[in-house]
Amino acid sequence: MRIVIGITGASGAVYGLRVMEALRNLNVETYLIISGSAKKVMREEGIDPTRIESLATRVFGEGEMEAPIASGSFWFDGMAIVPCSMKTLASIAHGITDNLVTRAADVALKERRRLVLVIRESPLSLVHIRNMELVSMAGAIVMPASPPFYNRPTTIDDMINSVAGRVLDLLGLRNNMYRRWGDPTDGSPS
Repeated sequence: MRIVIGITGASGAVYGLRVMEALRNLNVETYLIISGSAKKVMREEGIDPTRIESLATRVFGEGEMEAPIASGSFWFDGMAIVPCSMKTLASIAHGITDNLVTRAADVALKERRRLVLVIRESPLSLVHIRNMELVSMAGAIVMPASPPFYNRPTTIDDMINSVAGRVLDLLGLRNNMYRRWGDPTDGSPS
């Protein structure tokens, strides 16, 4: 598989890091874009952007509009933006493709490929909700970074794995990063 990952300026870059680690463990070809705002937030959250970049097959800057992932003729199986800022959500909802993250998302939508937007904002305004409605109607999957508690997480890693595992599920990638509802196993990642 070939997956595009965008990381934008919302809090929660650790989710993007975990998704990238899991994709690497699954030998998935990854194309990564980290926005400038995301890099600033990452530093605040104690994550080195180069650590995430080292996990990617290819890394592009948000201004590299000539990158292959900006074209519908370049095949990729799906895209996830983890986390997805409200600015990025709004741009996608309204067809504003002024950087590589939003252009690749636009390509995913127009080519009817999977697009998962992991939003990380609270509370939500009516503007946010309407933008989520628009992208959903266009074919995207809006997934709040909201870990479940039925699996009785005992660490922050358990909660991060739950969200990252759901992202992989939505991209069509089987994984055992978390315990699923009704699953008697412990849900430990492999």
